[in-house]
Amino acid sequence: MADTAFQIQYRQEFIHGFEDMQSRLRACTVTETMVKGNQATFLVADSGAATATTRGVNGLIPARPDNLTPATATLVEWHDLVRKTGFNVFASQGDQRRIMQETSMAVINRKIDDDIIAQLDTAAANTGASTTASVDLVIKAKVILGNAFVPTEQEENMFGVITPAFEGYLMQAPEYASADYVEVKPFAGPARAYRRWAGINWVVHPRLTGTGTATEKCYLFHRNAIGHAVDKANIQSPVGYDEEQDYSYARCTVYMGSKLLQATGVIRMNHDGSAYV
Repeated sequence: MADTAFQIQYRQEFIHGFEDMQSRLRACTVTETMVKGNQATFLVADSGAATATTRGVNGLIPARPDNLTPATATLVEWHDLVRKTGFNVFASQGDQRRIMQETSMAVINRKIDDDIIAQLDTAAANTGASTTASVDLVIKAKVILGNAFVPTEQEENMFGVITPAFEGYLMQAPEYASADYVEVKPFAGPARAYRRWAGINWVVHPRLTGTGTATEKCYLFHRNAIGHAVDKANIQSPVGYDEEQDYSYARCTVYMGSKLLQATGVIRMNHDGSAYV
């Protein structure tokens, strides 16, 4: 006869698994809130690199048109639906309805960023062959944008989207991490979603194309280079129960689309992050 009766305790409060659950990039774009329709057209307007002229021999000032370039983002419906039977909800550990709702929203948030990244990937300008991150690489990218007349002095509109490996190399540069150069110190205090350095708001994103390889695609860009349209008023996140079939569900739905508005406002920093895998 056994003289022990050990009991197993199951914690009811669930612990989030490691996955990307937020959108980091939507705040880096020109955002248009849709009311109706499946397309949002952004208008990019400039002078077309016109130069000043003097009055003509006929006494008239030559006239010119403005350079108006529409760019259209096509909205697509994106969904994530989780369904569990009543018995699974009853018999499983943790708050299964809350788990369904939170993971469903995470799926949609990831799709928002993936949509924006896909547009960044269409930009052709780059820094050349892949190399490891350095202050020189960052300055080179910024200079290329400056030469294309991008107002890089607008700190609130300048964004650097980089991989964890890219940041890892930057953290070894005194100009990025040392108290002699910066007020916000990467090795002190909490992790930050955005870190401003060199006049740029840096965002570390683990799902950029090529992350963890020798061909990581990292970006430096101005907000006005990327547009994102969304039917914000009708983002859906219902949680419900079907009595007939005895199942619970959580669904998240969004109508959205992204568009590269000005290719000259994006520079791809080709990065080799393979050593940090």
